[in-house]
Amino acid sequence: MPRSAPARRPYRPRRAAVAALLLAAALTGPTLPNATAGERPSPGTHGGGGSERELRRALAELVAAPGGPPGAIAVLTRDGVRRVYHAGTADLGTGTDTGTRARTGTADGRPPRAHDHMRIASVAKAFSGAVALGLVDRGALDLDDTLGERLPQLPEEWHAVTLRQLLQHTSGLPDYSQSERFQAIVRADPRHRFVSRRLLEFAYGEDLAFPPGSRYAYSNSDNIAVALMAEQATGRRYEDLLRELVYRPLDLRDTSLPSGFRLPRPFLHGYATAPGEEPEDVSEAISASGAWASGGIVSTPADLSTFIGGYAGPTLLSPRTRHAQRRFVPGDSQPAGPGVNAAGLGLFRYTTRCGTVLGHTGNTPGYTQFAAATPDGRRTVTVSVTSQVTLDPALLARLRATEERFVCALLEGGHDGQEPHGGYGDPTA
Repeated sequence: MPRSAPARRPYRPRRAAVAALLLAAALTGPTLPNATAGERPSPGTHGGGGSERELRRALAELVAAPGGPPGAIAVLTRDGVRRVYHAGTADLGTGTDTGTRARTGTADGRPPRAHDHMRIASVAKAFSGAVALGLVDRGALDLDDTLGERLPQLPEEWHAVTLRQLLQHTSGLPDYSQSERFQAIVRADPRHRFVSRRLLEFAYGEDLAFPPGSRYAYSNSDNIAVALMAEQATGRRYEDLLRELVYRPLDLRDTSLPSGFRLPRPFLHGYATAPGEEPEDVSEAISASGAWASGGIVSTPADLSTFIGGYAGPTLLSPRTRHAQRRFVPGDSQPAGPGVNAAGLGLFRYTTRCGTVLGHTGNTPGYTQFAAATPDGRRTVTVSVTSQVTLDPALLARLRATEERFVCALLEGGHDGQEPHGGYGDPTA
């Protein structure tokens, strides 16, 4: 496990900027960069994704956009060959006149790298999906297990909700992160250390949004409940289950679930950005304890690429469990990924103009993430940027177009990318 950094001076952010970030979605012409040193050179073209130069330009233009992220990195893996594309800088603070230099591609700071740590935000929900479905394979959990059976201490109104519905966001559970009490605590102290296993208490007393299984609605409460069910079924801490069922099988050496606000070194610095304003470093502005299984994991572009290939592919789950995982209902991930989105169990399907991939997205102050793979897991794509672009609709649209361009590059060369089981499933099935 990576080590955290030594203590630093207290963080004192611009109150308005950080409050807006946290409460909006806390849980929710530069020089063209070259491929990262040490990575295998790329071929000349990628069909629907554009040439190598066009792929690099897409990231550079995203960084150069008004209010754009100071840094961006994309990782494409095709049949074991990894290629890395980057733009901007990993840390504005390491250069001079940094706001201008990062936008022009001349920042003194080093570029983003595949082994830099970063907050993966709601892509952490795919990890909780991997834990829960792994336990289903082992017979410790069943997709039809209910909260009443596993966690009878939760509000009685929630008792009929099943593990399947939690994983697919069809549970109707109220979102704890939207409660006034939770938000007041975060507003007063973004680094507040929550008792992660009691986060659902912030939603106690609120009605279900709809009858369980009747429709789709994304809720951060769902994956907190998933982790608690996994702990109840095994008598083990969720963090230990992650190591046993996910990190070790996939050899993820730079992925962890911290409880505080520190990030392991080296890391991609995340920023609050807005057109006409200097970016503000919010990398360590918030405590991961307030997101936990819903969004607290820290990883690297390299590890995230390995994870999504193993999770979307056959490495972690049996064919039977994968079949259940891939019964999709209409529903966007948060933020929406490229193309048309549909929700499976801890996994989303992204149907683009070039084909289909499976994965997850995420956003949190300072970071926006996209990770996806072909259904066989042999081709993967991740796009990570160092700001929460969901706060700007135009910037998010640009990011989604960039993600689709990289998906097209991934699928070029004969891989149809089609979901082998196909079709929309009944959300209650």
